[in-house]
Amino acid sequence: MKSSETKKKCPYVERDISWMYFNQRILLEAARPEVPLLERLTFLGIYSNNLDEFFRVRVATLNRIIEYADKNIQKEQETATRTLKQISKLHNHFYEQFEETFASIMEELKKENICVIKDTEMTDDQKTFITSFYRNKLNGSTTPLFLNGARPLDDQTDEDIYLAIRLLRKDETGKIKEKDYAVIELPTEEYGRFIQLPDSEGKTYLMFLDDVIRYCLPLIFVGMKYTDYEAYTFKFTKDAEMEIDSDLRTGVLQKISKGVKSRKRGEPIRFVYDEQIPKDLLKRLVDRLNVDKNDTRVAGGRYHNFKDLMKFPVCGRYDLKYPVWEPVFKPELNGKESLLTLIRQKDRSLHYPFHSFDTFIRVLREAAISKEVKSIKMTLYRLAKESKVIKALICAAKNGKKVTVVIELLARFDEASNINWSKRMQDAGIHVIFGVEGLKIHSKLVHIGTRHGDIACISTGNFHEGNARMYTDYTIMTAHRPLVREVNAVFDFIEKPYTPVNFKELLVSPNDMRKRLIALISKEIKNKEQGKEAYILAKVNHITDRALIEKLYEASTAGVQVELVVRGNCSLVTGIAGISENIHINGIIDRYLEHSRIFIFANGGEEKYYIGSADWMPRNLDNRIEVLAPVYDKEIQADLKRIVCYGYRDTAKGRIVDGTGENRPWENRPSTLCKDFTPALAEAETATVVFRSQEELYRKYKNTL
Repeated sequence: MKSSETKKKCPYVERDISWMYFNQRILLEAARPEVPLLERLTFLGIYSNNLDEFFRVRVATLNRIIEYADKNIQKEQETATRTLKQISKLHNHFYEQFEETFASIMEELKKENICVIKDTEMTDDQKTFITSFYRNKLNGSTTPLFLNGARPLDDQTDEDIYLAIRLLRKDETGKIKEKDYAVIELPTEEYGRFIQLPDSEGKTYLMFLDDVIRYCLPLIFVGMKYTDYEAYTFKFTKDAEMEIDSDLRTGVLQKISKGVKSRKRGEPIRFVYDEQIPKDLLKRLVDRLNVDKNDTRVAGGRYHNFKDLMKFPVCGRYDLKYPVWEPVFKPELNGKESLLTLIRQKDRSLHYPFHSFDTFIRVLREAAISKEVKSIKMTLYRLAKESKVIKALICAAKNGKKVTVVIELLARFDEASNINWSKRMQDAGIHVIFGVEGLKIHSKLVHIGTRHGDIACISTGNFHEGNARMYTDYTIMTAHRPLVREVNAVFDFIEKPYTPVNFKELLVSPNDMRKRLIALISKEIKNKEQGKEAYILAKVNHITDRALIEKLYEASTAGVQVELVVRGNCSLVTGIAGISENIHINGIIDRYLEHSRIFIFANGGEEKYYIGSADWMPRNLDNRIEVLAPVYDKEIQADLKRIVCYGYRDTAKGRIVDGTGENRPWENRPSTLCKDFTPALAEAETATVVFRSQEELYRKYKNTL
């Protein structure tokens, strides 16, 4: 088959383009008038923060492909160039949407008596307050760096925001006698991005730190006889790919440590600046930052680095935030009975953040002090700043348990934290394994060895207290012997990755997960052809793997109904006659980040259920150690189906993911797979009913108390 025919038969959205579509769904959530006002600002912050990381990593990779001198990758370079142009076009379009949304929210805040004012809008009393604030606090934290020489700015961090300053000295006639240029890094780490001024006449007043420093420029440059001061906000994003030393004599820990340090010297790949900036000052910045023609340039508004909106002051207005949903403690797991005993009696599950993560911590704490526990093995990817998980493991080691921790040092942007924790664990006597050369350890597993039967915990997300408050993740805890044995075998596989291991229960990558997923889809196709029940229900973060996408197209063509909830990257194109008309995808953006991975196959009427850490991406299937585990408990299966079905039917927060990037609101389409699954869904049959999956799930769990 010719490549053009293949493309026609198997439509595919480039991963990075699909990511731009996903991030726009966050931007669209910020524009929803029914979302609480301060939460809308948070979504703008999330959108901005996501974009920074995307440019640091994905756009940096595309740039590297384009600039790499090798004729053998010409096809990849052409794709990267085409993708980069499309990203730039989408970025500029979405930036306009962002500015409009931000301006609209600022106006809405004024109506709520929260006023964000500029330095030119202050009263005399406010000017006095800001002058005092500078002299008592800011003074000494604002250190200008002059741009008169040829010194580059490549050692400046891209985590912060900057003011580009033009300083003028004019004579009595107004003629410019001298110009100087400087850069000031805003001290947001010490003071935050927003400075709260004294309330006045029942109104709350705030200022961007940018404007505070603008007003204080005469104080910062006191004695230098400048007559005019101009300041323009700018930011840049660097290439975050680490230059990891390949010297085999250097240990893995030392190599990653070096890589983290190298990041600050990455080249800028995106430059965002105030469109009012004078040309002479702009040229100075571009030269010092070494911004070239391949880098993204965005001429924007007065403010940038909007990730700080995630920390916008509440100002006592909790009525402008989401109502608090206190995590639910499962009654059967919240008594005085041993949790280890309860797990041995029956498989147990937790769905965060609806259920409290403290229950999982209780399992680890009990294991740490129980005399029946001999060993604990655990994989860790990201860790909380003050991790109760680590504290429990250290306690276990000090109590004489044999504790083994596999910690992933390449968890992007968390490497430094993971290195520090690994040293503390080693000091406590924990056997720390630093992953596998060339393979990220992304699976979320615990194995607890006891005298009365071993236990395993398998999760879709990190064992991280912070994540468990914001991410929807699912953990099963089981004593099912075949499963527990294979979880233990995964730890052996990690220690000796090139030793042949056959897994019958678990799907493990890069061992055989891809092959077995394709086999599961093939089984649905075969069952459909034989007139048996055949469908696929799934909830996943990303789908970009070409082989799996082609298999899903094949299933759709055979008449298999495929109903998916996909949060992020999705390279599938749905609704194409003869190819994908039986595939429908809902993308949900709500107060919690959808993160759990759940897969349900009809299997001719005897449904098969899996949960785990793996998305359907090449990196998860080929370059990471991932695990999907079968779920056998009928009650847990019903809960998992409820989660997927609720998500699929979400008309309040769902948007159609079809490959076009239009992100139209999800329609209340009939679902033969989810129909009558629960009374709540049955009531949502009419188009006028708005169904919000996260709210309904919380209500369901709370009503079980």
